[in-house]
Order: sequence, then structure tokens, then C-alpha cells
Amino acid sequence: MSRHYEVVFMVHPDQSEQVPAMIERYKSLVETGNGTIHRLEDWGRRQLAYPIQNLVKAHYVLMNIEVDQAVLTELTESFKFNDAVLRNLVLVRDAADTEQSLIMKSKDEKGDKPERGERRRRDDEEGEAANTADNEAGDDAASAA
Repeated sequence: MSRHYEVVFMVHPDQSEQVPAMIERYKSLVETGNGTIHRLEDWGRRQLAYPIQNLVKAHYVLMNIEVDQAVLTELTESFKFNDAVLRNLVLVRDAADTEQSLIMKSKDEKGDKPERGERRRRDDEEGEAANTADNEAGDDAASAA
């Protein structure tokens, strides 16, 4: 009997270029076991909440799948034997989740923002402020004389 699962796994950041091959391997594992992938998202490198093996970033991948228990066990075993996978989480879901995740939605919105205009350098602003203060002090001294 197939059940719906949400699988998130984190890959060592030095192995980020291997992620597409890993995703393809896990996809084929699910599909050869007569499973279905409802959603697959590569979140890319993200900040970790706490260091894992002295790392502060990891490459995240989310999969929503529908598989039998035997295929899920094989998938989790393959995570254990892959040294590049730092952590993985498997959650049982009631139904297939095909909607884009909040992380991907926010990523898309950030990508749609217009480019920021030319900004002045901070030291230019400080230099102007100092010149203005000097000029005002000089004006006060000149008016007092």
C-alpha cells in the first residue's frame, strides 16, 4: 500500500555540484519502485540553524513522494550510506502536496524585485557630513566675529 511522504535531505555544501546526480538517483529509486514524485524542489544552499559537523550552510532538497514502505526504507538506507547527506527527515502526509513550498515562493518573489539603483558609498556620506559640520562651525565663528 502506497503512502504519501515528505522527504527533506541536506547535502554537504562542498558536494553541491553532485546534488543533481543525487536527485536523479533518488528519483529513479522511487520510480522503479512504482512510486510517484508529486513535488521536487532544490532549495540550494541555505544557512543552518545550528552548526552540523562544523558547517554553517548546507544544500537542501525537498521531495513529496508516494511510495510503498519497502521503497521508503531503501531510500532512507541510501541516505545513511551517503556521506554527503548530513541529515534527512521523512514525514508521513495525508495527501499528495503538489503546491510550491513557501521557501520557493519567497525565492521567486525575491527574484522578481527590480534592481536597486546606484548607491553612494558610506565614506562619501560621512565625508559630506563632516564637511557640512565644519562649514556650519566656521559660519558660526564668522558671524560671532
